[in-house]
Amino acid sequence: MSETLHSKVLIIGSGPAGYTAAIYAARANLKPMLVTGLEPGGQLMITTEVENYPGFADVIQGPWLMEQMQKQAVHVGTNLINDYIKEVDFSSRPFKAIGDQGTVYTGDTVVICTGAKARWLGLPSEDIYRGKGVSACATCDGFFFRGKEVVIVGGGNSAVEEALFLTNFCSKVTLIHRRDSLRAEKILQQRLFDNDKIEIIWDHQVEEIKGDPALGMDSLILKNVKTQETQTLKADGLFVAIGHDPATDLFKGKLDMDDSGYIITRPDSTATSIEGVYAAGDVTDDNYRQAVTAAGMGCMAALESDRFLALKSDN
Repeated sequence: MSETLHSKVLIIGSGPAGYTAAIYAARANLKPMLVTGLEPGGQLMITTEVENYPGFADVIQGPWLMEQMQKQAVHVGTNLINDYIKEVDFSSRPFKAIGDQGTVYTGDTVVICTGAKARWLGLPSEDIYRGKGVSACATCDGFFFRGKEVVIVGGGNSAVEEALFLTNFCSKVTLIHRRDSLRAEKILQQRLFDNDKIEIIWDHQVEEIKGDPALGMDSLILKNVKTQETQTLKADGLFVAIGHDPATDLFKGKLDMDDSGYIITRPDSTATSIEGVYAAGDVTDDNYRQAVTAAGMGCMAALESDRFLALKSDN
């Protein structure tokens, strides 16, 4: 028979939103239960330098920040469980979530903090060479390209940060962007432009990845989005940094979402379309997508859970 574990507040997913929700819920004596998911700590676990999280004058490391949040959550009373939720049932309270090995988790309230996952280019050749030169995580795989020439695709903060990171290992980094300007913060753009190891190819997109499927990729076919002309670019690796999609497949048909898969919450609230179920962080935020805003929403979700439970107990 499957084990059943219950909590007043069940938090699905970790990262800044999940850990902060846990901290606030635990301090409210709600004895929260947090199921970490496949990637405990979320995207900050693959982020090296963090210099915009309040409270730290010096640059800190993403994994270190998540480790501290996790320790704080456990210290104040969170029941931390390393499992992956594969199914949920929000049709009645207590709400139910089923783990990968069959464990049943129930909660009087639920806080969804499953974050986001990397977006890919969608090319057939991308699937062929994924793990054979193609990656969506420079901090994970950059080391394997020491002394080699690589390409990174994107124009936002993540793409620029990863391009700069790759210069620690690679002999040359080429950033390809489909527009003629970047969306990244100005301070990051300046660092990019000032780095002699980085070259930028504007107004281009990757059309195809070439190479030997047994050995790995060796070049890219690029297309100029304005002239439609193509060119071949030699490269040992390709890093895709074109954004993320919310990790909300688990909740499709269970909660109201927008066309992009983000969970819809009430204005100035983390409340979803089901009373007692809350969403915080990148699962609902398609605008800011910052660790500090995710943490803020995690705080909101815990406070709203506390108020919801208090109202129910009074009735």
